[in-house]
Amino acid sequence: MNFELSDEQRMLQDTLRRMLDDSGDSAWSQLAEQGIFAALFSEDNGGLGGSGFDLSIVFEELGRAGTTDPIIESVLVCGRLIASLAADSHSELLGRIVAGDVQLAFAHSETTSRYELNRVETHADHHCLNGVKSVVVNANAAHLFLVSARIAGDVADSSGIALYLVPVNTPGITVVNYELTGGGQAADITFDNVQLTQNDCLSTDALIAIDSATAAAIVALCAQTLGAMETTVSMTCEYMRTRQQFGRPLATFQALAHRLADMLIEVEQARSAVILAAGHLDADAHSRDLHASAAKNLLGRIGKLIAEESIQMHGGIGMTDEYRLGHFAKRIIMADHRYGDVDFHLERFIALSKT
Repeated sequence: MNFELSDEQRMLQDTLRRMLDDSGDSAWSQLAEQGIFAALFSEDNGGLGGSGFDLSIVFEELGRAGTTDPIIESVLVCGRLIASLAADSHSELLGRIVAGDVQLAFAHSETTSRYELNRVETHADHHCLNGVKSVVVNANAAHLFLVSARIAGDVADSSGIALYLVPVNTPGITVVNYELTGGGQAADITFDNVQLTQNDCLSTDALIAIDSATAAAIVALCAQTLGAMETTVSMTCEYMRTRQQFGRPLATFQALAHRLADMLIEVEQARSAVILAAGHLDADAHSRDLHASAAKNLLGRIGKLIAEESIQMHGGIGMTDEYRLGHFAKRIIMADHRYGDVDFHLERFIALSKT
């Protein structure tokens, strides 16, 4: 496996880093104008890349800059689902997603599903949609909902899960928005006898595509968390060099220097896990999920350490809303609860290792 970035990937990394330096928490318009979203898709789907390394480059820089735009959910997941299930019939929509002209929200998780992708209670009988979806990221800004619903089988069956493209203003939809810890918004969405048409259905057997899109989201989230950890450690190192106690910088105290060294080592270990997961994103499903779970588990454990150590070494200032460090720490911690936490991915890694 070649870990060296190509010339195009290095240019993408440099462009993103310069662009995001002054973007603040939101960079959607800038990314869309510069065509950055195209790096998340293959050339067959109107993109310019789409490999695991392309994803890791983009989202590591987004995490480093601290952007809160829902690019993973709206662009990556929804775009890949449409590309894999209905690229021919929805090529115009896919092109608008790549261009950043339209925003979507993936309504899949439910309160009883934990992190199991096949556990869907929302049902669609004769294209009449009923159910409740929880923590739907970007529902407040979406133009379309991409909704999973069961059309056959029991709640936890691995088949019979359909995917529908539903306009947000369709009668029978109730959206309750709320703020997410660490930035961004999500919503609980209730579908009450929402009438759909045959054309609204992207697929009647969508679980494999959902599993593949979720694997890409895990790699992207791990890379984004890695970028956030890099910024957190950098801010901590700078604070240790400038903050003085007893007439000397904090970084000169041996105990604190050792803790900083441990943080730097852990970040490099996390980087290796992200590289390995990104390199296996296009492998077979077993190998892909094995390395994705390993990375997600490791990033969750290291992220907790980095967030706690950085806050403690900053003292009270690290917990204030006016100081950026606290926002990065929140995002790092909350990333563990998206797409499976450390316990879930440890269990899945063990199960996959036995097969």
